[in-house]
Amino acid sequence: MLSDDLNAVFGPEGPLARELQGYVPRAAQQALSAAIQDTVAAGGVLVAEAGTGTGKTWAYLVPAFLSGDKVLISTGTRTLQDQLFRRDIPRLRQALAMSVDVALLKGRSNYVCHYHLERLEQDDRGLKSRDEIAQLRQIRQFTQISTTGDKADLPAVPETADIWNRVTSTRENCLGQDCPFVRDCFLLKARRHAQEADVVVVNHALFMADLALREEGIPDLLPETRLVVFDEAHQLPETATRFLGQSVSLHQILDLARQAEAAGLAQAREAVRWTEHCQALESAARELRLVSAPVGRMPGGRATFDQIPEPEVFDAALDRLGQALDTLAEALGTQEERHPDLAAAARTARTLRARLLQWAQPARGQPEPADQAAVRWLEHSTHSVRLHRAPLSVARIFSGFRRPEQAWVLTSATLSVRGDFAHFQHQLGLGDAQTASWASPFDYPAQGLLYVPQGLPWPNDPGFTDAFAQALLPLVDACTGGVLVLCTTLRAVDRVADQLLRGLLSSDRPVMRQGEATRGVLLDRFRSAGNAVLVGSTSFWEGIDVPGDALTLVAIDKLPFAPPDDPVLEARLNACRAEGGNPFMEYQLPQAALLLKQGAGRLIRSEQDWGVLVVGDGRLVDKPYGRLLWQGLPPFARTRDAAVAEGFLAHPPVAADSSTAS
Repeated sequence: MLSDDLNAVFGPEGPLARELQGYVPRAAQQALSAAIQDTVAAGGVLVAEAGTGTGKTWAYLVPAFLSGDKVLISTGTRTLQDQLFRRDIPRLRQALAMSVDVALLKGRSNYVCHYHLERLEQDDRGLKSRDEIAQLRQIRQFTQISTTGDKADLPAVPETADIWNRVTSTRENCLGQDCPFVRDCFLLKARRHAQEADVVVVNHALFMADLALREEGIPDLLPETRLVVFDEAHQLPETATRFLGQSVSLHQILDLARQAEAAGLAQAREAVRWTEHCQALESAARELRLVSAPVGRMPGGRATFDQIPEPEVFDAALDRLGQALDTLAEALGTQEERHPDLAAAARTARTLRARLLQWAQPARGQPEPADQAAVRWLEHSTHSVRLHRAPLSVARIFSGFRRPEQAWVLTSATLSVRGDFAHFQHQLGLGDAQTASWASPFDYPAQGLLYVPQGLPWPNDPGFTDAFAQALLPLVDACTGGVLVLCTTLRAVDRVADQLLRGLLSSDRPVMRQGEATRGVLLDRFRSAGNAVLVGSTSFWEGIDVPGDALTLVAIDKLPFAPPDDPVLEARLNACRAEGGNPFMEYQLPQAALLLKQGAGRLIRSEQDWGVLVVGDGRLVDKPYGRLLWQGLPPFARTRDAAVAEGFLAHPPVAADSSTAS
């Protein structure tokens, strides 16, 4: 039986060294693990920044296993969640020779629903293409052999395929205990296992969805645990804002009208004037879309509640939509016991009506309680109108749901700005948390070079993007490995990719761009090519791990300041300004520093990695605040000389041997 002596576990003669090929003991990893163990014992909160290569996965898993307590681990993405469950935890469990029951739990949209699968099979008009006919057959065969029903286990049908929306359930259309397939339900089986397991692996989206339901007074979906570990914790503020807010779209309302009419005519034809009520709802929805049209011509196709043109006309249309929704919801409520489809439609109607009411409150001119402050905005696109509501701050809600004596560990490689955690702590209401930082073991000055070109226009100059791409061309030609170009806008992605395609000397070098395929497919192609150029925007700034020569040049066009027309950002900046603060220094600059550090972190992923980081934005060097930004990056060697950067790519440093830290 292993003792709780972490030094013995992580030491050169310990089980990790014996069982994990290439494992090398690291002082930072052991220190981080000890800090986590102390946090568990004290029932406190630890915000722990661990540089790339520290080995934070083992650092939190070992004390979690040894504690004997029930543990919840929340990861940033479903991909990391699967990696932890299928690779990291089994390896550690074998190394420690411990019998630990581990459950994987995802949101309900990840599990095939037997009821909705059968309904789609019986719907002659439910399939939209020949591809979906084949996909439906594959999903049916999958459910007959799968023990999980998790769509990630069926790679033959892409996770982004639209058919998944029709063979999975939502909270509103789930039949619960009334479902004829309740005994076979994959979701209920996963939740039951989570209640019984020693360790439960979830993702931030599911954790926040559970938090949002608890905020509405709905009982917990996740089990109660002694320890919660948030891996990739830097994503929590944004995820919390998204899930603790609400949205309702006219597309959802029109879907409800069709769903209610079909169910009503099939199950209670004579009881209610279904077609009349549903047509009235459709008409009100289209009227709101019509009066919202001026928003579509505004920047970004969106407007905050107070910016909506002709507000009286809009409010009147919104009120008529609410009345039509009330009428239909009431009619469904009188018949919902007659059939599960009517009950599902009634739940959907009540949910959408509640969201609509919440979005409209407070009415124009009425004050909003400070502890409920939210930002409301409307988005008008070619296909739909969507009403959004997000809390101005998630701090109170997020921090308020930590149970007494429950330990929280929040860890990531990017949580502080030059060692200052204040911005991250303030966002999540964790001002009293213990904070600590452990540097990466990599030799950044030898392995990497930061290059900021001279002579480029300022980023707001119309010619900047073309000049940036032209400055990249000789570097890309000098680079024999892979190149990742990170842009701050989708427009820049296309512009840079086009310039590189036209200007590269080598015609056999693949140039890929975001949007050509799914993110996963693009990354697989990028890794396998070895010398490809991949140009991407927001979703490529983090979560990309391409060690070795397959990535030796990372280029960032501009400093990643959030767009000022973002409604949530604008509201938060205004609130900061109203309180006498400096929104640029207190919010925008720290946010940009953390995201810049994320992008830069794509370059060096192991002791053998090397390469050049290019930042095309001269403000990094020429503006006073730039010092705060580059000092927050890994301590690369630095230059503004293109010849030095090209020489570094042509003559890479001698790398150290690789090792395993996990």
